Amino acid sequence: MTDKTNVPVGVRLSIDIEYRPDRPTPYRARVRWTDPTSKRRQSLSEGKDSEEEAQEWLQAIIEAAEAGLSPSLATMKLAEYGEANMDLALRGLELKTLDPYLSGWRMRVVPALGHLAVRMITNGVVDRAVQNWIADEHSRSTVKNTIAVLVRVMEQAVRDGIIKVNPARVTGWQKLYKQAEDELLDPRALALPDWETLIALAEALVAASHDQYRGWGDVVVFAACTAARIGEVSGCRVGDIDTAQWIWTVRRQTTPAPGGLTDKGTKGKRARKVPIVEEIRPLVAQHVLSAGPNPDARLFTGPRGGRISTAVLRDATHWDDVVTKLGHEHLRRHDLRHTGMTWFADAGVQVYVLRRIAGHGSLTTAQRYLHPDMHKITAAGAALSASLGVLRTPRSLAGPIAMVR
Repeated sequence: MTDKTNVPVGVRLSIDIEYRPDRPTPYRARVRWTDPTSKRRQSLSEGKDSEEEAQEWLQAIIEAAEAGLSPSLATMKLAEYGEANMDLALRGLELKTLDPYLSGWRMRVVPALGHLAVRMITNGVVDRAVQNWIADEHSRSTVKNTIAVLVRVMEQAVRDGIIKVNPARVTGWQKLYKQAEDELLDPRALALPDWETLIALAEALVAASHDQYRGWGDVVVFAACTAARIGEVSGCRVGDIDTAQWIWTVRRQTTPAPGGLTDKGTKGKRARKVPIVEEIRPLVAQHVLSAGPNPDARLFTGPRGGRISTAVLRDATHWDDVVTKLGHEHLRRHDLRHTGMTWFADAGVQVYVLRRIAGHGSLTTAQRYLHPDMHKITAAGAALSASLGVLRTPRSLAGPIAMVR
C-alpha cells in the first residue's frame, strides 16, 4: 500500500507497507519525505511482525509530523538523542557533578533504554529500569545520579517538542530502595528452599526460552550452587575451573557498558575461590568439554555464544512470568546468590569461610545468612541442656560420696 499525507509544516510524507515473507519481520513500514531545507529526499523504514504494528508505527510518525517534528527526530533513539544534546541537557551543572551524571548515562541509561525511541519511553519503562538498577545493588547515590541525568535529557526532549511530559520524573524510588535494603537484612528469606525447587525453576526457565536452550538452566543452577552473581557466571572462563580440586577462581564479571556488555574485575576488586559441589560437577565438566581447550573460552554463553547479564537472562527466559507461575513472584536473579549463601550456612560452613566464598567485605554481611530456623533453635536448646547435664552430674555425686567418707 502507498499513501501520501500532507502535514501543516509543509512536508509531504509518502508512506507504504511492503510485505516481505522471507524476512523475520515481514511487514516493512516506510516513510519518505523531502527535507524542506536541504531539498534532499529522505526515508526511514522499520520491519514489523504484523501489518497492524506497521500501521501504528506510520501513524505515530504522521502525528509527530503534524506536531512539527521531522520523521527522523520522531524516531530518534534515546542514545542518539542524548549524544547529540547532552551539552544542552547538562548546562549549568558544576564540574564535580558532570562525571557521576555522565557515568550514569553511559553505564546504566544507555544499556537499559538507549535502544528505544525517545517518544516510546514511558513512565512504566523508566520504573522498570529503576527497579532493575536497585536490584543490581547499585548504591543510592548511583541510582540518584542515573535518574537525574535521564530526567535532564528527557526534559530537553520536552523543550524540543518530541514529548509533552517528562516520563523520567519518577517518584517513590527511594521507598523501593529502602525496601531492597530491608530485604538484605534477612537475605535468607530470599533464598529458594531446596534442591528440588531450584531444579524445577531451571527446567521451567528452559521450557519458556526460545528453542528451549538448556544453557539458561545450567546458568541458574551453577549460580545458586556457587553463590555467584549472574555477571560472575558469565565472566567465568575454562581456565578459572580447577577440575582436580573442583574449585572455581572467580576473577571477573560481565557488566553493561556503552555499546554492549563488557568484562571487568569482580565487585570486590579481588579474586576469590568457590567450591564446586558434587551435584553440579557433571554439568561443569560438560561445559568445559564443549568450550574446548582454550583457557579463555567462556564456560557459559547465550545460545549464540554471547555474554550473559541478569537482564539477558530475564528477557530470554521470560523470568518474571515463570517465577510468578511457580509461586516465587518476588524472586530476582540475584536471589540465586542468596540461595547459595543460605545453603552453605545451613550446611555448617563457618562465617569466615562464608565471607571468603561470597567475597563480602565484612563479616557482618556474611553473618546475615546464619539466622537459624525454629528447628535449629530448638536443637540448640536441647544441645545446651545436654551439655549442662554433663557438667552437673559429677557435682551431684560428689556430695554423697564425701558424706560417706
